[in-house]
Amino acid sequence: MTNHMRHTPAFIALPAIVAAGLLTPLTAAPSAAATVGAPAPQCVEYFQSWRYTDVHNGCVDAVSVTVEYTNNQWAPCRVIEPGERVTFAGYGTSGNYVTGLRTCDPVPVTTAGA
Repeated sequence: MTNHMRHTPAFIALPAIVAAGLLTPLTAAPSAAATVGAPAPQCVEYFQSWRYTDVHNGCVDAVSVTVEYTNNQWAPCRVIEPGERVTFAGYGTSGNYVTGLRTCDPVPVTTAGA
């Protein structure tokens, strides 16, 4: 009789290794298309909680900002109009706190068939 139980761990380990490899790029720096610049102006403020980071543009002009986190994660670049508030990810249960806001060049949105 053949013992099939000896081969089960390799069968389970392979999907786990593949899944871990697929998740790694999710925490990478911003895409090459988004250019990150100087710190955001002082009139742009953020308020963070474990679930959300709210960013308020108190400037007279629209600003494009991204959020930096302690684990080198970046948020997508967003344009915020004067007086507007937008929401980014918070620090989560792992304590991935916001280290600051930076200006950025948003990636242009294209529509299919345009």
